Amino acid sequence: MVCASGGARMQEGSFSLMQMAKIASALYIHQKDKKLLYISILTSPTTGGVTASFGMLGDIIIAEPKAYIAFAGKRVIEQTLGQKVIEDFQVTEHLSGHGLFDLIVSRNLLKGVLSELFRLYGLPRK
Repeated sequence: MVCASGGARMQEGSFSLMQMAKIASALYIHQKDKKLLYISILTSPTTGGVTASFGMLGDIIIAEPKAYIAFAGKRVIEQTLGQKVIEDFQVTEHLSGHGLFDLIVSRNLLKGVLSELFRLYGLPRK
């Protein structure tokens, strides 16, 4: 699944939250019960509910270089913590150093990397 979204807005309310739960539940069945591979590809921006739900549930999580990936915006985090945060702390390269992704892959290399992953997982070619 390729993620490129700001996710659900707070003003969308409970319907939006229920959709995230339904997606997470479907992914659980996909991964655990049916034993299927789920690769999540995070592009810029991937934020909010997408990050909180299906964006981070992949068996393998791939992020694009220099992508903005966050749950909450910098301003919200600074207000919550009561302190400044470093510049670019929500960018792929910084987050990768904290173990958030399995791979960082640019778009021009993505097809080859996905092909290799499918081969390693024993998935048939089409």
